[in-house]
Amino acid sequence: MPPASRIDSRVEDVIAWFAREARDLPWRDPGCSAWGVLVSEIMLQQTPVNRVEPVWREWMSRWPTAHDLAAAPQADVLRAWGRLGYPRRAKRLKECAAVLVERHGGDVPRELDELLALPGIGEYTANAVRAFAFGERAVVLDTNVRRVIGRAWRAQPLPTAHLTRAEREHAAALVPASALEAAAWNAGSMELGALVCTARRPRCDECPLQAECAWVAAGAPGLEEAPRRTQAWHGTDRQVRGRMMALLREADAPVDLASCPQLEDVEPEQRDRCLASLVADGLVEARGGEPVTYTL
Repeated sequence: MPPASRIDSRVEDVIAWFAREARDLPWRDPGCSAWGVLVSEIMLQQTPVNRVEPVWREWMSRWPTAHDLAAAPQADVLRAWGRLGYPRRAKRLKECAAVLVERHGGDVPRELDELLALPGIGEYTANAVRAFAFGERAVVLDTNVRRVIGRAWRAQPLPTAHLTRAEREHAAALVPASALEAAAWNAGSMELGALVCTARRPRCDECPLQAECAWVAAGAPGLEEAPRRTQAWHGTDRQVRGRMMALLREADAPVDLASCPQLEDVEPEQRDRCLASLVADGLVEARGGEPVTYTL
């Protein structure tokens, strides 16, 4: 990633805005460990901050190091994950902790290739950890950042479904050469997209980029016509799986999910499919006997 020769004025504006407006989040505290940052990044995937923060605090109080989480029973980890959704993230995080203990003495590595070798860690998370835990210069490119760059620089109302090479190269060229400024830009552009330059109802009057924004200059076109990325929820396998996981988290003994009153509205075929997928994912254990019961 070649360093930017100079800082774009819009990048400077975002950094200055972030210095004034950044939310006081616990994983942004200078004393937060790299492990705490990594945990926050996994929890924040597809989950809003207000849901993550209380779970993160409880989690870090209970398992403040990778050693602690690696030694914890998986059932306890899944219960502590609660209703954050996508519980496979909790399982992968426990697996990640085990690898950190085995290969790195429980420490989170700062090198990109070592981070990418960890279970459940992709390019975005690896770069976020490098930027926010270690102050390294990195390209941290989530949907919020893509939306800010797309609007302010290219008059694009919403990001495309897939990240392109040209988009990645443009984003990399905007990252300041200074690691400190790079981290501030990464966090600031993410914050701006989350709070101000939102997908459907951007608050342009509050945006530090309003005067220089290419999208605003073009009349803010295309937002209503842009396809809405809605995902069905009620009645889906994901919802049924979540209901099953909630029942098992609250139970103090194995549960017969096949005849559970709380699931009587679920068709047998869907119920069996969801149970089989939870077992296959390693999130649920089937106990023998008649009837078959399930536990975390």
